[in-house]
Amino acid sequence: MSGSENTRDLELLNRVARNDRKAITLLYQRHNLRLYRYLLRFTKNDAIAEELVNETFLDVWRSAGKFEGRSQVSSWIISIGRNKAISLLRKRSDAELDDDYASGLEDDSDTPEVTTLKQDKAAAMRTCINKLSAEHREVIDLVYYQEKAIKEIAVILSVPENTVKTRVFHARKKLSDLLAKSGIDRGWP
Repeated sequence: MSGSENTRDLELLNRVARNDRKAITLLYQRHNLRLYRYLLRFTKNDAIAEELVNETFLDVWRSAGKFEGRSQVSSWIISIGRNKAISLLRKRSDAELDDDYASGLEDDSDTPEVTTLKQDKAAAMRTCINKLSAEHREVIDLVYYQEKAIKEIAVILSVPENTVKTRVFHARKKLSDLLAKSGIDRGWP
């Protein structure tokens, strides 16, 4: 996320802290889809993911004045949603991560032609990503799909930056090996 986008988010969050309903609507519009897709990885259920998004933005509404600026606003929002999903999973013993389902969602920004070209490679990528451990899948998702920096991921996961760097290193190495074994050249950035 660019600095100007984060600046815009900070302005909106400051307005939310002053009970500006239009600002929370704009913040929701800017972040709900990405948050939904991220949370879908944890829940494997559309309705639950939608409910978690709504609960997350309710917490954003209530806690906007407490934002300390130690991360980007988008990372703070994802962190709130992630904590809600983890809490839900702890309560639901039958809930499992379902990366296949979430990874199969199309990105609305792609044209139909681009989507068609990506399907075969994307399916192979999903298969390889699904073979990674849960910790490695999560950092791959945050780095490449959520486009978060190491510092932001550390905030989201509540772990030291060096732990994130180590996880990313090992996840990329393992993913590279899996991709090579499946006949795909390095298909990720």
